[in-house]
Amino acid sequence: MTTLNHRGHALLQALDGFSVEIDEARQRADIILNRPPFNIVQMAQRDQLCAAFEALDLDDRVRVIVVRAVGEHFSSGGDIKGFLEATPEHVSKLAWNIAAPARCSKPVIAANRGFCFGVGFELSLACDFRIATVTTQYALPEQKLGQIPGSGGSARLQKMVGIARTKDIVMRSRRIPGKQAYEWGVAVDCVADAELETATDALVEELCAFSPLAQRTAKKLLNDTEDAPLSIAIELEGHCYSRLRSSDDFREGVEAFHGKRKPTFRGT
Repeated sequence: MTTLNHRGHALLQALDGFSVEIDEARQRADIILNRPPFNIVQMAQRDQLCAAFEALDLDDRVRVIVVRAVGEHFSSGGDIKGFLEATPEHVSKLAWNIAAPARCSKPVIAANRGFCFGVGFELSLACDFRIATVTTQYALPEQKLGQIPGSGGSARLQKMVGIARTKDIVMRSRRIPGKQAYEWGVAVDCVADAELETATDALVEELCAFSPLAQRTAKKLLNDTEDAPLSIAIELEGHCYSRLRSSDDFREGVEAFHGKRKPTFRGT
């Protein structure tokens, strides 16, 4: 198991239901859900997942983070009984913890196969990219429990697919196949089940070839301007563009373009 450093170091001891692997040569970290067969997410695990993302965000060895799972299913959701046992204070942190991939400055990919329900879907929605397979089924089934999604699921989904489709998914607890999720823009790709790892590897490699500084800037800009009026979004984009113009990576990109060679970005 990879050793992670974090201000909440105690949280990262004896990881609950997942592991973390760092491939320094590929500048990649994997957060691997590992409680088969359904990879149910326990309450304490949510705190640890948040801490793991925060630690990896500060780790200079890592450029891209992948969230994946052991077995046939990404996750069938959370520990249902745990919601009744958790304190109100703990429950109030659910959405904050699951939003950790969105707050992370680095690109985060969710590799989804099989069931991707409840908090499993919400965690994936907080990632930057979702790769589905033909076996993937996405769902927010909380209506069946007399509840609603509580970790950002309906809010994030509405931004992606609109209110009508979100009502159809949330209010009917509908399952959305991977192919349909791709057609709706929820997933960036839908591949054969056996090709999920290859597709994920390819996306990691592609992302690592870009300037880490430009990637961090693009992610933050897009997140920050999601709800902004067009004029403000364009203004902020211009400020970010202006700052990047003075970066070493931009100079390297321009020189590599004119030199007809592959750029070597250093994140400065």
